[in-house]
Amino acid sequence: MVESNELLENESELHEHYMFTVEKGQQPLRIDKYLMNFVENATRNKIQAAAKNGSILVNEAAVKSNYKVKPYDKIRVLFEHPPYENLLVPEDIPIDVVYEDDALLVVNKAPGMVVHPGHGNYSGTLINALTFHFENLPNNSSNRPGLVHRIDKDTSGLLVVAKTEIAMAHLSAQFKAKTSEREYVALVWGNIDADKGTIEGNIGRHPKNRLQNTVYFGDEADKGKPAVTHYKVLQRLGYVTLVTCKLETGRTHQIRVHMKHIGHTLFNDERYGGERILKGTTFTKYKQFVDNCFKTLPRQALHAKTLGFVHPTTGKTMSFTTEIPQDMQACIKKWETYSNHLIED
Repeated sequence: MVESNELLENESELHEHYMFTVEKGQQPLRIDKYLMNFVENATRNKIQAAAKNGSILVNEAAVKSNYKVKPYDKIRVLFEHPPYENLLVPEDIPIDVVYEDDALLVVNKAPGMVVHPGHGNYSGTLINALTFHFENLPNNSSNRPGLVHRIDKDTSGLLVVAKTEIAMAHLSAQFKAKTSEREYVALVWGNIDADKGTIEGNIGRHPKNRLQNTVYFGDEADKGKPAVTHYKVLQRLGYVTLVTCKLETGRTHQIRVHMKHIGHTLFNDERYGGERILKGTTFTKYKQFVDNCFKTLPRQALHAKTLGFVHPTTGKTMSFTTEIPQDMQACIKKWETYSNHLIED
């Protein structure tokens, strides 16, 4: 039972920083522990202080830090200052525009660029750049101008951006209905047995590492959200494999989580353990070679290569593709040379 049924009197002066709906499989858990799994860079002391100040609401009522969350609870965290990511400052940052018309544009995002402002990244993002170069972009459901979908900071590749309200609604509906085409190229650890396959498994927040997502299966299969990834081998390179991944769904870190789930973590994916040598020999020369590959590609080996959708105003099917970036190409080239030596030996 909620400890306080009184709504915050000054809620109109407060700003929502986080909003969560507890998943149906969640076991009873203190809200301070629960929020530590969802709020990046949070400490338990900070969460407890927020609860003491009446800043944490469950189903619109303030709760104490010992409140135990239950399935379908709606949690809101409010503070007196607006979220830093809402204080959007347009910045004159170059954008690689692949295509543009009155309704939308397609952007080739460079690796290392964050898509939208968030905790720890309040400037230098794609949205900071978009709001400088384009006026009156429509907000999505999260109040992010122009953004229909996103890719991770260290993933490179294609994104579609809406320039009108009609385009935003139409394109968002396509992504929600899973009718858009998204194909990625990834370099993963290990030699994948099958030439092609499908990975299915609900993806949700990792119970112990709040910066990771994980696949839930077995008795916990009902946790998380459904996710489907289709992969196909492009090139076998000894201790790594180059694959394409087609997304049927668009969950956070989907390819990274699904490939790790089948034992093939993305090469140099630090968050999921791919920055260590996961396959190969114990020879010092091999370790030096892999370290050199890590330096050549200082990020996870993932590129959003192909993007397809129906144009929101013309009804025409559009498809775009972009070259694999130089850092990833150089790393693949090193593995090609190494695997050729393996074959010769």
